Amino acid sequence: MTIVPDARARVASLSLRDFRNFARLDLEIPSAGLVLVGENGAGKTNLLESLYYLSLLRSFRGARDVDVVAFGAGGFFIEAAVHVHETHEYSVGFEKAGRRKRVRRDGVSLQRLSDALGVLPAVMFSPNDVSLVAGAPSARRRFLDIMLALSSRGYLNALQYYRAALERRNAALRAATRGGLRHGSAIKAWEPALAEHGAHLWTARRRWVDEIAERFRRRCTAIGERGAAEIRYESAILPTDDYAASLVAALAQSRSHDLKRGSTHAGPHRDDLALVLDGHELRSFGSGGQQRSAAIVLRSLEAETLRASRDAAPVFLLDDPFAELDEGRAQRVLALLGDIGLGQTILAVPRDSDIPSQLTSLERRRVVGGRLESDRVS
Repeated sequence: MTIVPDARARVASLSLRDFRNFARLDLEIPSAGLVLVGENGAGKTNLLESLYYLSLLRSFRGARDVDVVAFGAGGFFIEAAVHVHETHEYSVGFEKAGRRKRVRRDGVSLQRLSDALGVLPAVMFSPNDVSLVAGAPSARRRFLDIMLALSSRGYLNALQYYRAALERRNAALRAATRGGLRHGSAIKAWEPALAEHGAHLWTARRRWVDEIAERFRRRCTAIGERGAAEIRYESAILPTDDYAASLVAALAQSRSHDLKRGSTHAGPHRDDLALVLDGHELRSFGSGGQQRSAAIVLRSLEAETLRASRDAAPVFLLDDPFAELDEGRAQRVLALLGDIGLGQTILAVPRDSDIPSQLTSLERRRVVGGRLESDRVS
């Protein structure tokens, strides 16, 4: 199994205060990574969540910050030494009373939270990833937006501006529904911004899908899928030389429909990824194993995208990702991850017997009720 010896992102140390069920944690993490062993509910996923929080600045589970705070505590605190070509200390603190979140780099407060997004390039693999394939289009759009925003500042800016314009156009639509068409000018006012920034999102998403389509097909085959796998970007607005102009026209055409519904129905916020095996959509017709395989391939492509943007292999956070795979498929998945180059790896499993042979060399800690046992697991 290939372990990239350098150019790897890694977390050297992690400290938690009142994060989920961890009242206090101070952990040194080996460069190669760590295995967390513990029963369900012990806190393994919570620890992975705290690491991934350094990338998203929010819970990957979709929880509100206030719900991440330990019961009875006034807030939470995360601090980590993060190495990406050089080492910096990052800390994130959240206070329930004022609903305030602050991020510091080497002790200096950052003025904008967006400046700290992606400070730790990391990819999370978990059984819940099946929703990327079997779930609603919103899950796949979120996958694209997170990956591309963390790998491109330009995409992040366009996404923020697009969402702001979309929110304001929708508000104008609702106001027009309540107060009459005198609000029509306010609806139109936000359409140029939607078109400008939507064109950036649409172009970046299509470019990424075009670039990885062949790798997606090959990797599904490598994992064991016998059919022809395909990934496509689907949009109601057909590819053109001037997407912004096409979106302006589509927004104008759908305005009366949007007024009735109170929301905007044209734009990249309505697009989807089509994941297909032998001509059939995996979302509707794929087996559980096929859907999980496709989701793992998507995560592997996410890892490569982050590595290319940061010139460093991301941290791999593996939350018992092979639990529902047969042994042969799990071994092929590990071989695939090894071929693309595993970085620092944090694996969480319920039992020692669940540790794949390729990762048994990693140091182990046992998680018990929000604590890590001081003795290593032998």
